[in-house]
This record gives sequence, C-alpha cells and structure tokens, in this order.
Amino acid sequence: MGKYVQTQRKGKSPVFKAHTRTRKGAVKLRSLDYAEKRGYIRGIVKEIMHDPGRGAPVAKVQFMNAYRYKRDNEIFLCTEGMYTGQHVYCGKKATLNVGNVLPLTAVPEGTIVCNVETIQGDRGAFARCSGTFAIVVTHDEDKGTTRLRLPSGGKKTVPSNVRAQIGIVAGGGRTDKPMLKAGRAYHKFAVKRNCWPKIRGVAKNPVEHPFGGGNHQHIGKPSTVAQDRPAGRKVGLIGARRTGRLRGVKKTAQDKD
Repeated sequence: MGKYVQTQRKGKSPVFKAHTRTRKGAVKLRSLDYAEKRGYIRGIVKEIMHDPGRGAPVAKVQFMNAYRYKRDNEIFLCTEGMYTGQHVYCGKKATLNVGNVLPLTAVPEGTIVCNVETIQGDRGAFARCSGTFAIVVTHDEDKGTTRLRLPSGGKKTVPSNVRAQIGIVAGGGRTDKPMLKAGRAYHKFAVKRNCWPKIRGVAKNPVEHPFGGGNHQHIGKPSTVAQDRPAGRKVGLIGARRTGRLRGVKKTAQDKD
C-alpha cells in the first residue's frame, strides 16, 4: 500500500480549507420580506470593495430596517455601472435599472440579469462570476416558470417568482490578461485555497498516485475509472460517459430549442 493520494487528503485535512480570514462576507441578496413581495425598498451603495479570492468587486449596500430603528448592511455583487452613492431598489415594483433587484415576473424577455436565485428566497445562486450574466429567454405564464440562458450557453427553467439583479457582474475581461509568471499565479491562489501548483499524476512515484512510475511518463492503464472504486484508485476520468476528442460542430443547449 502506498501513500494516500492527494484527493483523499483534501477531504479530511485542514491544509486544504478555504482561506476566509480576509473575506468581506457572504454575497447575497436581501432576505425576502413583505416590502420586496408587495412593493420596493431603497438602499444606498456605501462602498465598493475588493473581496480577496473573488474576481468580481462587491458593494456594501445599506438599507433602513423596516421594523426597528437601525440600518442593515448587505453585501451585493457589483454590476457594471454601479457607483458609490447610487440608490438601489429591491422589490416587485422596483424600476428596471442596473443594480436593482426584481422578481423575474417583472423582467421583460431579453433582459440581462445576474445573481439569479434557483428557488425563491435562496438569495442568489448562479451567474455570479466576474463578467457573467444570464439572459431571460421566455416566460411561461401558465406554468409560472421562466427560461434563462446561462453563461455556459445552457438553458435553465426556474420559477418566475425568483429574484435577480439587473446587469452584468463587474470585473469582466479578467482572464484576458495573461499571468506571465508563476508568482502571479501563486498570489492568486494563496487567497483562495491550497490548490496550486497542480502536479500531474504521471509525474509522481507509484506510491503517491496510481498513474505514477515507469521509465516514461505514461498512465499504463485506462484513465477511465468506475464510480464505485475505492478512494485511492478514483483518479482520472471518473464514471466517464464518453472519452476522446469532440469531433464536428459543438451542439449547445441553445441549438436544440
């Protein structure tokens, strides 16, 4: 028996935990309340901040509490065009402006949205990465659902009462600039988690990885592996439905409809 492979250690060891000490907090929409369901509530962007480990900037938005004499600070995703001092409106009767949060029932087809909920009240689930957005394709009023085109090109059907932020997530074009040197990649991942550099299995010794060893760097066995193999052997293409090159024109989900 060799060593535990790295994927096994990731499940247990605290060495691989996310580095969260300097992060600003969870980026979420407001908790769904009466004001948002029936009308709207106004907030103000107090600050636009960098969140370590996140490609997109975040905005600290301050709302008056509806029930007590205090202010509530929420951390929203920054959309392109957002600025400090801007008023942000959340609710069914909010206007269709960049940065505002509306239920999809109040959003016309073809609108660009981000930070969309999957189910009502989960406070934002997808299209949250820098420069990404989802597009409202169609509303099905009979079923009460809305069809969205996701950043991946796939399509997703969600309930029409889920909320979304209007606009594109800020920080787009981040990946266009090349890293150029290893030091930049080191600092990029230092604030995320211990996942860099990645060493190939074939470059290791046989005790450290099932693909290791041999006089030439080769796998020496099929790279596909079943879902139910033991943890030390589950490396490579796990439970692969197909392997090999994708030949011909790529069919995306939008082509099928």
